[in-house]
Amino acid sequence: MNENKGKKIQWYPGHMAKTKREIGTMLPNIDIVIEVIDSRIPYSSRIPDLKKTINNKQSIIVFNKYDLCDKEETEKWIEKYQSEGNIVVTSDSKNTNDYKKVVETVKNIMIEVNKKRKDKGLLPKKAKCIVVGVPNAGKSTLINKLVGKNILGVGNKPGVTKTLNTIRVNEYMDLVDTPGILWPKFDEELVALNLASMTIIKEEILTIEEVAIHILRMLDKYYREILRREFGIEYYSDDEVEECFTKISKYKNIPVNGEVDYERVSLVIINSIKQEKIKGITFDRM
Repeated sequence: MNENKGKKIQWYPGHMAKTKREIGTMLPNIDIVIEVIDSRIPYSSRIPDLKKTINNKQSIIVFNKYDLCDKEETEKWIEKYQSEGNIVVTSDSKNTNDYKKVVETVKNIMIEVNKKRKDKGLLPKKAKCIVVGVPNAGKSTLINKLVGKNILGVGNKPGVTKTLNTIRVNEYMDLVDTPGILWPKFDEELVALNLASMTIIKEEILTIEEVAIHILRMLDKYYREILRREFGIEYYSDDEVEECFTKISKYKNIPVNGEVDYERVSLVIINSIKQEKIKGITFDRM
């Protein structure tokens, strides 16, 4: 299960590379960059070279799916990013009103911008915002809430958005949506496994058994009560993989005909997060 240990995992679809180029050409006309990340993996779901790409543009980090994270742990990341000068907003994926915090934050930023414009004798301007983020972080869902209708396709799989779109939100702001983008390589295997655990990397990048075992390891390390409740095991050990998977099979009523169906059990484990049966977890730690 550790064949990727120490390797740099390559995955950079053509439309993602194209998106980064397009973002660069659009930036002169952009006022605010809205970066959407997954609150359960606040480090792994950030784009490491984004700051370099957007240069000195004002940015807002939206901690999306905040209702699914371990708030005590995620709050540490919020404080860290704020201490680095970032504006942070949390967004509950089930709360239809949370998007208003993004709108208010944009309005507050533009008050200062338009004050400077007025001092120069210029008319006030509407904020043009660009929305970026890794695939499946909830970016399209947030945009649909901002716009007030299902303007973008949303699916619980990476890469639904494929093209750039300018969308009118209200009299204060327009949005430029972008496809989810990832960086060319993952220097840390842990980052890749965390992304795969939240269905941000397509499942063929890592084996489902690797991803499932990573989830069990993290739950064993930080959330043993979830292991007991969701999978019927007291702990997970790499030395007892077969025993653990056998117990999970029985607990989940998956037939064991002579040997464990590792693929089927792995899918059950992964889908427990994908289908949001497991909540209150944060895999990135300070």
